[in-house]
Amino acid sequence: MPNRRLFLQLLAVSPVVLATACGGKSKFTTLGKDSKVVALGDSLTFGFGGQGQDYPKVLAGLTGWQIKNMGVNGDTTSDVLNRLDTVMAHQPKLVLLGVGGNDVLRRIDMNVTKSNLINIINTLQSKSMPVVLIAEPHFSVSALFGKASDNPVYKEVADELNVPLFEKAWSEILSDNSLKSDQIHANGAGYAKFAEMLFEFLKELGYV
Repeated sequence: MPNRRLFLQLLAVSPVVLATACGGKSKFTTLGKDSKVVALGDSLTFGFGGQGQDYPKVLAGLTGWQIKNMGVNGDTTSDVLNRLDTVMAHQPKLVLLGVGGNDVLRRIDMNVTKSNLINIINTLQSKSMPVVLIAEPHFSVSALFGKASDNPVYKEVADELNVPLFEKAWSEILSDNSLKSDQIHANGAGYAKFAEMLFEFLKELGYV
């Protein structure tokens, strides 16, 4: 534990340094109103089944950010990797990345999925575009007809690259029939709940 003098010095220098020194969660730079943010991913980002109530739209209302919804139905990690130039052209201050469920549905090798996620994140970060990684369920037979759980690949990538991971939210929502439009997509209430949960996570990180 730092002594009182060192504690005061750390406080004067930076709350981020203080949080790290005292074992707290490291904070990120708060984004102001109207900041450009990209929500990047597949149908869960697009808002399939939500009747226009996609999570980026709800999150924009909560944060005041200009959130560009760049979710595409059916996209795999390879598809997202191949359209990064379009994403980066928006020069976002933050990218919310949620993709990979279609890789599982199409039985793409998990090592390919992991490699693609790493390449996506590294490419964005090389252009000073921070990333929050969003875990998606591992769509197995039990997940489709029971309780969903996160694909472990997201935790592996987040740990390896030291990026924030928003986990368990989609698995929780897609395990609740009242929040689903079908077996693998949320309804309007589900997308709204996801946005609210993500908003609280972003507040904890210091982005809001």
